[in-house]
Amino acid sequence: MPDDKLTTLQQANGAIRSALTRLRPDQKHCSDILPQDFSDLLGEILRAAECLRAQSAESEAMELAQASLEYRTNLERLRDFLPRLHGNLLAEKSRLETAQAQVTATAAWAQTSTRTL
Repeated sequence: MPDDKLTTLQQANGAIRSALTRLRPDQKHCSDILPQDFSDLLGEILRAAECLRAQSAESEAMELAQASLEYRTNLERLRDFLPRLHGNLLAEKSRLETAQAQVTATAAWAQTSTRTL
């Protein structure tokens, strides 16, 4: 059973590390980020949390303790990282809305111009 927990935590840590890399907030445009990325991340966090809740007080293997510590560190990094990502996503939304408004205005102008010619 500890091997199952260790495997679960190692997989969750791998997925969280990968998400931290993919979703890094220093990106200029966040158009590559999909809602599924957040669903997958939440799924991994919940799976690992369930594993840790079921953790017995019996003697833990050193590897399991290390994986638990890495999981905690990853969650702390996410806690610090997600507000910046949220700000970037809001900025990207605003940029896209502005671009859409410009396209709409340009299309309206082009349509009016063709009517006058």
